[in-house]
Amino acid sequence: MNTRFFRGFRATMLVSAIALGALLIWSGMQRSESTLEIRSSQQGISMPDGFFVWHHLDANGIRFKSITPENNSLLIKFDSSAQSEAAKAVLYKTLPHGYVIAQQEEADSASAWLTRVLNENIRIG
Repeated sequence: MNTRFFRGFRATMLVSAIALGALLIWSGMQRSESTLEIRSSQQGISMPDGFFVWHHLDANGIRFKSITPENNSLLIKFDSSAQSEAAKAVLYKTLPHGYVIAQQEEADSASAWLTRVLNENIRIG
C-alpha cells in the first residue's frame, strides 16, 4: 500500500510541476511593457525635463511606470503599447522640434523571455 501512495504522490507532484511551469510561461508572455525613448536630433539641444514630460502626460490622462534619464536620452516605461502610442502622440504635439520620440525594443518580450529560459536549461543540463 505504501508503494501505491508514493506513485500517486509522484504523479500529483509531476502534474503540479507541469501546471506551475505552464502558468509561469503564460504569465511571462502576458507582459506587454513598452518603452519610449526621447533623444535630441541635433547637437546642442538639451533633454527635456522629466517633470515637464510627466506634467504633460498626466494632464492628458496617460499613465506611465517610470521616467529615467539614460545615455543622453529620456526613457519612459508604460504598461502597454497603447499607452506608449498615446504618449507618443501627446509628446510630438508638446515637445519643440528637434527631438526624436521612438519606440524602444523590449528585451523582455515573450520570445526573448522564452529564449532566455531555454538557454538557461541548456546550460544547466
